[in-house]
Amino acid sequence: MVREGTAVQAPPRPAAVDAWQPPTVAPTPAPTVDQPTPVGLPWSAPTRVRIPTITVDAPLTPVTVDGEGRIAPPPTTSPTTAGWYRDGVTPGSLGTAVLVGHVDTARGPAVFWDLGALHRGDRIEVARTDGTTAAFTVDAVRVFDRADFPVQQVYGSTGRPELRVITCGGGYSKSTGYRGNVVVFAHLTPR
Repeated sequence: MVREGTAVQAPPRPAAVDAWQPPTVAPTPAPTVDQPTPVGLPWSAPTRVRIPTITVDAPLTPVTVDGEGRIAPPPTTSPTTAGWYRDGVTPGSLGTAVLVGHVDTARGPAVFWDLGALHRGDRIEVARTDGTTAAFTVDAVRVFDRADFPVQQVYGSTGRPELRVITCGGGYSKSTGYRGNVVVFAHLTPR
């Protein structure tokens, strides 16, 4: 939450129409003639994330889990930097890659302030060290309460190259901070 004088400004919340229920994580059935085998990009560390719809163009830094087992975002001293969960897959590879970033800091909005304003069909681009860009199409934007966070649905593999972009959201309290997370579900867009 950002305070401007006496007014408090909140980050955008996802639209109900974009809260489509992503498919349940399950083993992928054998491909048919009409359904090609999902192919991902080879391993290559990500360097930047671009989300044109909300004017994000941010460097990526590797992050890992904190002492409580949650993916830790970059330090608040770098509010315009997003993090890539380095112990998972790289964006574009087969599996679910995860990017995280702050919604705000004590100084104001941060890299993923407008994440809740994304809509189904929006584009996310991740530049990689091999010179390629993995382009993703947004499938859904959801808000999950921290107490009911669906770990398997968010982080589990669906058998194709996918991306999750996560920030804080879901209401705010001065005593406990944000009560949940905004999660963007996206899949690798065929070339």
